[in-house]
Amino acid sequence: MNRSTEWLSKWIYLLAASFYFMGVFLRSWLVYSGSPTNARAMTLLLVWLALAASESFISHRRSGYFPFYLVIQTTLVFALLSLTSSDFYAALLVVPSMQAMLRLKTWIVAAWIGLCAVLMILLFMQNYETGEAIALALLNTAGSVFFSSYTLMMRRAQAAREKNQALAVDLAGANDQLQEYSTQLEQLAVARERNRLARDLHDSVTQTVFSMTLTSQSALLLLERNPGQVRSQLERLYLLARSALTEMQALIAELKPDLGARGGLEAALRRYLADSRFAESLSVSLEVEGDGQLNAMEELGLFHIAQEALNNILKHAGVSQAEIHLHLEMPFWMEITDHGQGFSLQQVQQSGKVGLASMRERAGEIGWGFQISSDHGAGTCIRVEKSPLREVQG
Repeated sequence: MNRSTEWLSKWIYLLAASFYFMGVFLRSWLVYSGSPTNARAMTLLLVWLALAASESFISHRRSGYFPFYLVIQTTLVFALLSLTSSDFYAALLVVPSMQAMLRLKTWIVAAWIGLCAVLMILLFMQNYETGEAIALALLNTAGSVFFSSYTLMMRRAQAAREKNQALAVDLAGANDQLQEYSTQLEQLAVARERNRLARDLHDSVTQTVFSMTLTSQSALLLLERNPGQVRSQLERLYLLARSALTEMQALIAELKPDLGARGGLEAALRRYLADSRFAESLSVSLEVEGDGQLNAMEELGLFHIAQEALNNILKHAGVSQAEIHLHLEMPFWMEITDHGQGFSLQQVQQSGKVGLASMRERAGEIGWGFQISSDHGAGTCIRVEKSPLREVQG
């Protein structure tokens, strides 16, 4: 319930209460004006009005006030009915019925309305026929039932609004936490990429540049002592420079591979295997089954996993051949296999090597399972699959 609905419900309550009271007051004045009963009836009506007007103010400050108020108002109404034998005073019960629905449980209000209906029937039977007395009681009770039901709906709408507001606050807090967590993940991913790039630079380009420095120094020394051997040093320097350029191109390709615009994951892997240092140092066969589609995040994650696995094979496996098997149909999976010297998974995990942890994290980021099997002398097989896999040790 929004603010306009709240405003409307309050005005409906105030208008209903005002019209009911003014109608009863005017009719009482017209019927009993000039009679001795009039003064007492007017006094009871004014007391009823004062209590009705002050109910909200007092109830907010005294928690146990309303039941007392309801008893007094009900007593005043039935006192007016007894005093004058006029049924129209029963209309005043509509106002406390609306107030009661705001303060009390529904079953208590229903019981109170029922009790008032029974009392009205008994009171009206003193002046009317039984059927007429029942009809008059039901007519007046209908007003209380209608307006109290309306008040109940407004109360429930208000409770629902407050609950929705609380849920909105909780949702906003959860969204802030997710945003913070997402930012942390991005920062961790950036830090991991920086560390990996620094390690790759150290293991490849930095070593090559260092060799170029030594070769150039050797050429300068030979230039004075044995100029005939300078040519071979310059040729070695040229090859080292080409190697450094190739390694830098491979690192740049790793940072931002072009997957979507040029044929997807399969094409990107084939370009990488043909253009990188693997073309000369490691022969990698790529086998693809199926033609299913992966989303961009999955293709990028699998590409980086393949890069990391091939880097590890090149550095540690001691072999010149490896295989990549890409299965692009249900169940989707990729395997990178070599038949090298292998290693103990337990020892590698205890040593805190970054490569395996990086592949496992990348697989988790795209919602794929990660599995590795290896042992000394048995080679290594890395498998990632779209349906989560249990990590295998050994």
